[in-house]
Amino acid sequence: MTQGIQIGQMARKTGLTVDAIRFYEKQRLLKPAPRTEGGFRLFSRQDLQHIQFIGRAQELGFSLNEIRELLALQGEQVEACSDVRDMLAVKLGAVRKTIAELRKLERQLAADLKQCERRLQSGHDNHDACPVLNAIAEPTRKKRAR
Repeated sequence: MTQGIQIGQMARKTGLTVDAIRFYEKQRLLKPAPRTEGGFRLFSRQDLQHIQFIGRAQELGFSLNEIRELLALQGEQVEACSDVRDMLAVKLGAVRKTIAELRKLERQLAADLKQCERRLQSGHDNHDACPVLNAIAEPTRKKRAR
């Protein structure tokens, strides 16, 4: 029987779940692991590094398709930095856009919370009179000038 790391041990070493590792295998991010006579997967040290690479790439926000590209670039013997730079630039742009959207959402929620607090401080706790509920119920919530 060949020595290797079983999937449960691989999950502990990588901090991933067994299901995540199986998913990576189904998505062909990992080559199918050889199996014991009993059907248990046996992973190599190289597989461990590969799975850790996938996990770190996911932490950076890369999609599975983007991770496939990174893995292909990693396996090539050509200079890959310009391709990786381009991928990072696109990813960074998307992250910055998301941050801007989250900041806008934060401002809106803070403004809505202030409205609720003002309403409650004035002694009004009537469902029909809640300006935030009324605004949410509108078919298209009005954009407020800031």
